[in-house]
Amino acid sequence: MDSRGVRFVSDTERRARLARRHGFAERLEGLHLLAERLAGIHSTDPVSVFLSAASRRSAGTVEEVEEALYESRSCLRMLGMRRTLFVEPVGLVPTVQRAYTDGFVARERKRFAGWLERCDIAADGQMHIDRMTDLTLTRLTEVGEASTRELTTSIPELDRRFVPPVGGQTGSMSVGSRVVLLMTAAGLIARTRPLGTWISSQYRYAPMQHWLGEPIGEVDPATARTLLGRAWLSAFGPGTVTDLQWWTGWTLGQTRSALAAVDAVEVDLEGGEGFLLADDLEPVDPVEPWAALLPSLDATPMGWKERAWYLGDHIPRLFDRNGNVGPTVWWNGRVVGGWAQRNDGDLVVEYLEDVPAECRRLVDGEVERLMAFVGPTRFTPRFRTPLEQSLTA
Repeated sequence: MDSRGVRFVSDTERRARLARRHGFAERLEGLHLLAERLAGIHSTDPVSVFLSAASRRSAGTVEEVEEALYESRSCLRMLGMRRTLFVEPVGLVPTVQRAYTDGFVARERKRFAGWLERCDIAADGQMHIDRMTDLTLTRLTEVGEASTRELTTSIPELDRRFVPPVGGQTGSMSVGSRVVLLMTAAGLIARTRPLGTWISSQYRYAPMQHWLGEPIGEVDPATARTLLGRAWLSAFGPGTVTDLQWWTGWTLGQTRSALAAVDAVEVDLEGGEGFLLADDLEPVDPVEPWAALLPSLDATPMGWKERAWYLGDHIPRLFDRNGNVGPTVWWNGRVVGGWAQRNDGDLVVEYLEDVPAECRRLVDGEVERLMAFVGPTRFTPRFRTPLEQSLTA
């Protein structure tokens, strides 16, 4: 404690917390527990979900991840914070939906309605969206599941194409593609199995009530933001106001209100002021040495906005211009390099700083384990970063 009685949390302790909370010091058995502990797993790139689980030994095979997503359905792929696809544990879905996604739906729906009217597709855009939604739900109820292409083929009005009246937009899109986007974001329909393999991002859709057995629960938005703020602090605390606001996509006012509602406690960090939950102030012991190969868009490196304490000066090599992280090599809670899969299936590593022999030995073991998990599958990250591209050139 300092002279004000404020707890100090060093970067070393933050790295130990990361190891314990994120499944590196101890195994988090199964995708559901991992998603719960991380407050969600990034899924914009579908490969990330599988490799995030594999890197933490939360899944030994692709089939184990698929079982949680498509058989037991203990996790759901949904639009979440910052307009990003996440895999969330079913119990956290209403919280994410009401804390962030409902607001996105309202804004996106208003914009889409305006497009429909300006492109002379409908005199009343909102009414047209309602009608297309009803037709789509009716069709999905009849057939059980369908892809966007199957829906637009069976409902001609969904197949009508238009060019969005926004600057720089030259390509056309179908009405159906936007309707399906809004319906999944609103929680009316669920993404089910992909049309291709586990690396595919083209999905089939089913009514949410059919997929989960019930609609997404109702939660007051302010209460939901409090619950989500608590979940983030449990996973990523200590963190700053900037970190939480960036991760959630909230306004500054919403962020501060959520922190106040969970009675977050101020702590001193090496880089400034942060917050912890009041019941999470006890010091965390160091952990045994560990290494990991995390995929692009993994939830751990994407958990904070202020990243110097675990990334150092490696951002230019490991992030793209839009702030998306590529594949990273970790050693004891810090990023020390990057990795990539080459065309022949080999996983190659490049260190960005000097590391001890123990690190190299553990990383070599992780390379072998991850190659066994991936098998003959070849993949390319959705968002390519300078180091990943150089390794595969």
